[in-house]
Amino acid sequence: MASGTGRGSTARGRRKRQRAAWRGAVVVLLAVILVVVAVVAVSGALSRNTPLITEECTVVNGSSTYRLQPDQAANAALISAIAVRRDLPPRAASIAIATALQESKLQNIEHGDMDSIGLFQQRPSQGWGTAEQILDPAYATNAFYNHLVAIPDYQSLPITEAAQRVQLSAYPEAYAQHEPVARSFASALTGQSPAAFTCTLRPPSSNATPAAVIEDANTVFGQRKVSAEATTAVISGTGTDGWAVAQWAVATASAHQVTAVEFDGQRWERGRGTWQPASNAANNRVRITVAQS
Repeated sequence: MASGTGRGSTARGRRKRQRAAWRGAVVVLLAVILVVVAVVAVSGALSRNTPLITEECTVVNGSSTYRLQPDQAANAALISAIAVRRDLPPRAASIAIATALQESKLQNIEHGDMDSIGLFQQRPSQGWGTAEQILDPAYATNAFYNHLVAIPDYQSLPITEAAQRVQLSAYPEAYAQHEPVARSFASALTGQSPAAFTCTLRPPSSNATPAAVIEDANTVFGQRKVSAEATTAVISGTGTDGWAVAQWAVATASAHQVTAVEFDGQRWERGRGTWQPASNAANNRVRITVAQS
């Protein structure tokens, strides 16, 4: 009996070792498969000329760098452009951007508290307009400014107080936390800080036309002298006004498939993501080039 028991124990031990070895082999095989899949994915991305880039838009203000996602930056640029069109001070854009950061994270959302919607979480039931109107960022921004400019001496008020007088929020101090980023982006996107705004973007995902850029520019900045040259939209502008247009073009580069922007001796290229000197960049017109095969 003792001899038989010993042989059984030996067999069971051998089977356990075999199962353990098999499990170990499976784990190793799965690990190898995952590595191969990852290598193939990266190689495929590189072969398609789509580098693994984290898209973001930035403003450098002194020793501080502030960041927004491209869709947020495009909305900040729209808010700033409408302030320029209405001849409002950069302070108005700062207040509006801080408000939208708090209310919607600068995104045109279709939901919120009660019936609040849009960039500023305006409510149809409170007289801000229809839901369709409020979900139009240009309409919502103009509605915000209409209320803001009706506040006496709004420019001298703290940003959070001015925002609260428009919004009547249940959290009146919440806007203050967004002041540094709002002021920095407003300064750049209204043209007060030339070449301070830039975006790092992946290569264009499709072709585009200059006409689409011109149409959107006219919507936010108002009608101005424009033209189209093959793949390039040309929009008039000088000084801070021109820089507002140029940096708006960079902020909307993701949506418009923009590959380059030139103005006032500077050129932004999508692949480089920074402004660089360009001696042939005129100071009285902004040139915006879009992707086209």
